[in-house]
Amino acid sequence: MIRFEHVTRTYRSGGKPALDDVSVEFNRGDFVFLIGASGSGKSTLLRMILREGLPQQGKVTVAGQNLVLMLERRVPHYRRSIGMVFQDFRLLPDKTIYENVAFAMRVIAAPRGHIKKQVMKTLERVHLDHLARRYPHEISGGEQQRAAIARAIVNQPAIVLADEPTGNLDPRASEEVMKILRWINASGTTVVMATHDRAIVDQTRRRVVQLHKGQLVRDEEHGSYDPPEGSPAWELLSAELEESGLQASDPMPLLTQTVPTVAQNQTDEPEVEEDPGFRVREYQVTFPEDDPQHDDAEPEESRAEVDAAAVPEFDDDEPTDTLEPVDQPSALPSPEDTKEPERHPIPRPRASAAESTYADTQRTADQLRASKPRGIFGRRKR
Repeated sequence: MIRFEHVTRTYRSGGKPALDDVSVEFNRGDFVFLIGASGSGKSTLLRMILREGLPQQGKVTVAGQNLVLMLERRVPHYRRSIGMVFQDFRLLPDKTIYENVAFAMRVIAAPRGHIKKQVMKTLERVHLDHLARRYPHEISGGEQQRAAIARAIVNQPAIVLADEPTGNLDPRASEEVMKILRWINASGTTVVMATHDRAIVDQTRRRVVQLHKGQLVRDEEHGSYDPPEGSPAWELLSAELEESGLQASDPMPLLTQTVPTVAQNQTDEPEVEEDPGFRVREYQVTFPEDDPQHDDAEPEESRAEVDAAAVPEFDDDEPTDTLEPVDQPSALPSPEDTKEPERHPIPRPRASAAESTYADTQRTADQLRASKPRGIFGRRKR
């Protein structure tokens, strides 16, 4: 069905090849997991099957057709037999779910009556018939991925390529997507799925093809995510693990070296060192009347005692005529303060430059009229 024979693909001259002498064959009706670290060549292999890239060396054959020798005008007709499922869905945001799925049939000029019947039938199989009139932003990520799968299989292709279809989904939505892909494979369609999901690979137990730095290191029937101990792939990855401390088969490499721990004291009650970043601080709340007096605090000033004998006595019968007036400031202003200031005449402003220019122009015009020659009888010539 799909055959790679000594395929080599390099994107930059002199750089490391994305695929290096890869030879593999996928039979009709296979369900294949394509695994490997990021940059190992999985997406490059899928693009070559879709005929979006050609190898510099080797040959790629799909259904008996040599993709290297295929004419460009035959590529659109060839791609009708392949359904592609992307990680980011790639649904048209301004079209409903029904229109997104129907668009794949309209581009091949399918009859309108057949489009409606086939689209609704496909949506029922992926359990989205009740969301046919919804837009992509109105449904969940798992439902969007199922809509993308419906678009890929609506034309009943012989091959379905899935590039990490569960990468952005939760485990429940991933399981629903895998059920649909297994159902597609049960109908005789070849499914090639690139993934980093260890749980799905270990649970499904299908054929596993592993790439590492562009090379094919494992092709195992009913395999798991990790290679068997003692196999060539296991020895290769173990050697790299010892050198770098990074596990190359994981999507996000993790540090696998052991971290030394602090030895505990050999006592009955070992002391536990607290992390300063997560230390719990204890606070004690008190009230002002409970606070103790400090020695250095300033003492409160005592009230001064008044001696009654020191207070002078005033005689109510004392005459007030002998009292001298005391000058006190008055709250009201005096008449002298309220006197209005003298008003000075405001000088007339000078004429502006425009007014002066206009006056000079009028004066010049009058002089010209007065200097015109007069006739015999003292009249001005007309």
